[in-house]
Amino acid sequence: MYRFFVKPEQIGQASVTITGKDVNHIKNVLRMKIGDTILISDGSDREYVCSICRMGDENVVADIRDINGQTRELPIQVTLFQALPKGDKMEMVIQKMIELGAYEIVPMSTKRCVVKLDEKKAVSKTKRWNAIAESAAKQSKRGIIPKVSEPVTYGQALELAKEMDMLLIPYEEAENMERTRQVISQIRPGMRVGIMVGSEGGFTREEVELAKEYGAKEITLGKRILRTETAGMAVMAVLMYLMEE
Repeated sequence: MYRFFVKPEQIGQASVTITGKDVNHIKNVLRMKIGDTILISDGSDREYVCSICRMGDENVVADIRDINGQTRELPIQVTLFQALPKGDKMEMVIQKMIELGAYEIVPMSTKRCVVKLDEKKAVSKTKRWNAIAESAAKQSKRGIIPKVSEPVTYGQALELAKEMDMLLIPYEEAENMERTRQVISQIRPGMRVGIMVGSEGGFTREEVELAKEYGAKEITLGKRILRTETAGMAVMAVLMYLMEE
C-alpha cells in the first residue's frame, strides 16, 4: 500500500487533500484509480487509511476510512552525526539509517574529512539529501519524515549533541565490548540518543577526547574495522533490536 505525506492543514475531518508532485505520481506514475486505498501521514506518526474519491489536475482527495496511532516509530529519538564521506556514500547512509528508524541526521565536517562543501553546494546537497530522506520514509512506512540538516562544523555538532540524553562515539581504538554493552544498556524509552561517526580516516584522538568532554561515551563495534557508511547502521541496528516495542 502506497504512503504519502501531507501537511496537517491538508487533513480535514472526513478527507485529505493531496497537492504538489504527489498528484502527478498518483495519477500518471502509479496510475491509481477512484476507490484505491492509500496511507497518509501528517508527519507526527499518525497514519490515515484513505480511499481516493476524487482526482483533479491540481489535487487528489481521499476519504478517511481509519486512523492508526503511533506504531511505526522507535521509543527513542536517534540523531546521527555523520562526518561527510566521499562520493555518494552519504546518500546511502541517509537511506539506510532512516529505514532503520533514525529520527534526524546531521552531516558534519571533521579534521580528516576529504569532502569540503561551500555554501552553494551545501544547500544543493541538503535539498537532495532531504528528498532521499522523504523517499526512504515512504518506502519504510515511517510515520514521520526525518530531517537532514545542512552540514555543520565538528564544534557545532558537539553543541547540538549537548541536548542528547546519551551520546555514543564509536572509535576504532576503543576496547572492552562488555563496557560497550553496559553503556548501551543504560538507554531507556523516551531518551534522545546521538551517534557520532567519523569520516573514512576516522576521528583523531583529540576529537574523541573533546567529544568525551561533552559527555560522549566511547564504544567499540567489535574487533573488525567498519567503514564510515557501516558504523552508524551497526549501532542503529543494535538500538532498534533493543528498543523496538
